[in-house]
Amino acid sequence: MAPTIVVIAMGEMGSAVGRRLRERGARVLTSLAGRSDASKGRAERAGVAIVDDDVKLVADADYVLSIIPPGEAVAFAARMAPSLRQSNRRPLFIDCNAVSPQTVRKVEALIASSGCPFVDAGIIGGPPREGEDGPRFYASGPHAAAFAALRDYGLDVRPMEGTIGSASALKLSYASLTKGLTALGAVMMLGAERAGVAAALSGELDASQPALKSLLERQVPRMYPKAYRWVAEMEEIAAYLEADPAGAEIYHGAARLFERLAEAHGSGGPEITSLKAFTAKRG
Repeated sequence: MAPTIVVIAMGEMGSAVGRRLRERGARVLTSLAGRSDASKGRAERAGVAIVDDDVKLVADADYVLSIIPPGEAVAFAARMAPSLRQSNRRPLFIDCNAVSPQTVRKVEALIASSGCPFVDAGIIGGPPREGEDGPRFYASGPHAAAFAALRDYGLDVRPMEGTIGSASALKLSYASLTKGLTALGAVMMLGAERAGVAAALSGELDASQPALKSLLERQVPRMYPKAYRWVAEMEEIAAYLEADPAGAEIYHGAARLFERLAEAHGSGGPEITSLKAFTAKRG
């Protein structure tokens, strides 16, 4: 019998994961409680069933995948725990969010009160697309192998050695490099524009760092609409690096940068215009 899988929420990643699971034969449910019209549209396009009552949502679920902004992860677990306690099957709860090991352990503690098994997962890669394998779901904890059963429904699940927190540590280690580089590139582009040397910097990158320039020209424009979601992720990376105060401070700074760029993107501010001008240059 095909599993019943709850996917929360219907962002770009969650809706694409829901679509993949449904297309491979699973029964997929979601809730739109507190979500936007955009989420509703993505849910409808993904073809997932909408159940806005939490008790009914998880009553017969086999799996619950939490794929939400990192700042919502703890609150969502607290919200779902009472309904999970009433469920018929005690579904496997998989936290797939970009949170620190410290935060994922808080989520685990909340879910433990429901009696449901728990998996720490980190998603690396973009949303699943037709003809592509999709992102890797690195999974840790004693129930990671049970999550791997969803390979039969189109997810690239990779159990890894380690305890709860290991998958989250891997995810944040990766994101600290990729999104951290995006932050660094954006800061330097803005600095060069303010100093009047943007064209010279662009030309030098063409000559000496073409791979880096190509990456920044691809990644920085993709960041604008996502910057608001990256604020909490940078703070989670800072928490992950708490043993290294200087390292943590870098990511506190990146959080403030993305906060500012999110505001600029929403208002069409000059910083976004400057970044678009830089990434459009060719020498």
